[in-house]
Amino acid sequence: MTALEHQGKLKDGVSASSPSRYRLPYGWFRGEGTIARRAWRSAYVRRIAVGDALCGIIAALTGYLIRFGADNDVSAAAHPSVWMAALLPAIWLLVMLIARAYEQRFLWVGPDEFRRVFTAATSLLAGVGTVSWAFQLELARGFVVLALPLAAVLTLAHRYLQRQWLHRRRAEGKFMQTAIIVGHRNGVRALSSQIDQEAYHGYRVIGCCLPGGALGESVPALDDLPVLGGLDQVIDVVRQYEADTVAVLPCPELDGPAMRRLGWDLEKTNAELLLAPAVTEIAGPRVRIRPVCGLPLLHMERPELRGVRRLTKVTFDRAAAAATLLTIFPVLLTVGLAVALTSRGGVFYRQERVGKDGRPFGMLKFRTMVDGADGMVPDLERHSDGNGVLFKMKGDPRVTRVGKVLRRYSLDELPQLVNVLRGSMSMVGPRPPLQSEVDRYGFDMHRRFLVKPGITGLWQVSGRSDLSWDDSVRIDVRYVENWSLAFDFMILWKTFGAVLRGQGAY
Repeated sequence: MTALEHQGKLKDGVSASSPSRYRLPYGWFRGEGTIARRAWRSAYVRRIAVGDALCGIIAALTGYLIRFGADNDVSAAAHPSVWMAALLPAIWLLVMLIARAYEQRFLWVGPDEFRRVFTAATSLLAGVGTVSWAFQLELARGFVVLALPLAAVLTLAHRYLQRQWLHRRRAEGKFMQTAIIVGHRNGVRALSSQIDQEAYHGYRVIGCCLPGGALGESVPALDDLPVLGGLDQVIDVVRQYEADTVAVLPCPELDGPAMRRLGWDLEKTNAELLLAPAVTEIAGPRVRIRPVCGLPLLHMERPELRGVRRLTKVTFDRAAAAATLLTIFPVLLTVGLAVALTSRGGVFYRQERVGKDGRPFGMLKFRTMVDGADGMVPDLERHSDGNGVLFKMKGDPRVTRVGKVLRRYSLDELPQLVNVLRGSMSMVGPRPPLQSEVDRYGFDMHRRFLVKPGITGLWQVSGRSDLSWDDSVRIDVRYVENWSLAFDFMILWKTFGAVLRGQGAY
């Protein structure tokens, strides 16, 4: 099929053979341009700003009523608190604006938006305290301590709900922007697959530009992804399809001068330019751009796997495990009785897994299968729904009735809190593998043994058993390379939603 034929199918959106993600409405390319597709962004920012103002009003009223009451007259000394309550919504919006919490590049995905809100709230609290002390203002400390943290919490919750709403709309194909990938075949294939899996980021790939591709000539398609042109025709393709984004992969043909010219040419369009680094799984705090010999070079810091941060993680793990065990003891007792009374065998199932530095340990779980289930694996292996390395089976006949419920809500993994107390596991980390899996590991996967395995982790919140083996490898390596305490807290937060959805839990 020629590139022009692909063109026609994309514009008409009627191809029955191409994947649905490439059958886009005509308006994506001609009836709507980049400006029209981005029109929703301004409305979203306005909605965020109005919500922040409402959060400020609610926080001010709540703090005032709790501190002074509805019927109490405020004395003259407390008048600064009245003014503070009246001005708090406007001050709150101003602080958010100064913190650049309304800039579109920080919204929709990633932690930057929430980090900026938190930083703004902390700065405002410190600023109010400093000004009050410097000018001897009689601000009611009870009001300040109540109102400002409440405004921050309400704003974070409001923005989180707005983001979830946007992600749901994007899952329906709305509020998306078109993207063209530039690079070599293997890189284009991998990036296209990754973008398709995480559609909530808002990108929809409509084609690619490869070395040797020519606009209008007969060129092979890449896994049904249209090849729209060559590396020297990127600007022509962007203009013809009114693309919103150009993602460029590392490519020897696009050296420094060529990339510079491409960036200058894209400035004449509405398209954004994204550059993918050669090391794609390392991001966030570990990547810094620093000038070296007059050149802006990308520095890759060492992963934070030792020192005070590591000690903090160990302390948090054991404290959280102990507190959780004490809190959910009645739940553990109830589950244990249910397992013991509904099927023969022990309450707990102990299995050898491989932990930090490749050392084996005994992992505890509530038993969810019939007695002797391990010996039945050879007979069921041909029915595996796993990823080719892990044996997983939907509707596994070995699972008991109680076991199905425990697996659905991950209750069978609660005894692993004991492993955390013993120090063989962490609250967050890579999935603890079997020795049979480790024997099939490549070089990259041994990287995961730098940290302890976890009760939850990126694997658990990203689809669990529904993931391919390659995705499982990539996710575990990403966690190790980018580990931080904030990353752990984010995963713990997402775990609650993953458990309730039950995706990949079988």
